[in-house]
Amino acid sequence: MKRFAFLIQMALLFALGMPAMAQHTAPRYTLNLPVTATAAPAEQSVQFIGTATVLIRYAGLTILTDPNFLHKGDHVHLGYGLTSERLTDPAIAFDQLPPVDFVLLSHLHDDHFDKLVREKLNRATPIVTTDAADDELRKLGFQSVFGLGTWQDMLVTKGDASVRVTSLPGRHGPAAAAALLPSVMGSMLDFAAPAGRYRIYVSGDTMVYDDIAEIPKRFPGVDLALLHLGGTRILGLVTVTMDAEEGVKMLKLIAPDHAIPIHYNDYTVFKSPLSDFQKAVQEAGLAEKVTYLKHGESYRFTPAAKR
Repeated sequence: MKRFAFLIQMALLFALGMPAMAQHTAPRYTLNLPVTATAAPAEQSVQFIGTATVLIRYAGLTILTDPNFLHKGDHVHLGYGLTSERLTDPAIAFDQLPPVDFVLLSHLHDDHFDKLVREKLNRATPIVTTDAADDELRKLGFQSVFGLGTWQDMLVTKGDASVRVTSLPGRHGPAAAAALLPSVMGSMLDFAAPAGRYRIYVSGDTMVYDDIAEIPKRFPGVDLALLHLGGTRILGLVTVTMDAEEGVKMLKLIAPDHAIPIHYNDYTVFKSPLSDFQKAVQEAGLAEKVTYLKHGESYRFTPAAKR
């Protein structure tokens, strides 16, 4: 009888569309990090380094996203003989980075994991990424890679702080273009510490397509969204990352309390300038929800006592 009741309950949950149940399952991976004497200060902030590269700090955890430390005038290879020139400098040099607990890599493209990073990043640094990038990174000698499929997650703990990283849908442009480019993921970061909880959505290089609509159903109450913009255009024809219009559409769909645009104005393939997004946000009446950071600037936030 109990088993029958349980099956009925599960059937009703699925019928009612409650995929958030997945959040209560055991994570695919767990990573327990030691607390060291040189641990990061227990602050909560997002520092914009440039392109899609940010440092996220939360209660002693330090996360580096999509590391790109090439300088103005350097070129990245995008595959199929395509290259793009960097138009800006990162806020800090790679060698100036603080100790990083893990790298969050949305996909393996040179403007997100460049040749300098491939050479200099410690091979023991944990990297959370896509299943496809997992294989390639291991071939490069990285020893602690955690590949996630869509909706899979991992739990990272450090002292009394933790973050659950969930891989979310992401796609470079229309399906035909995406099939020719590296697979990409968005990420949800659910932080927990005595100071409180906080939820950050990192879009990754994606457009707004049908699968994205599932994200707010599974993850309501997003505190902060980091939106990859730029309107990246391949061969001058196909747009493969969000432009201003798509960015506003994503902002409305995910409905975060606050948002920060990243991944814009840094490369010649970025065809939608930040000014276009600022104008579109203003026209949509969402200006109070968005903070614009210059390279090197930080956004500090306060976690909630409970969700």
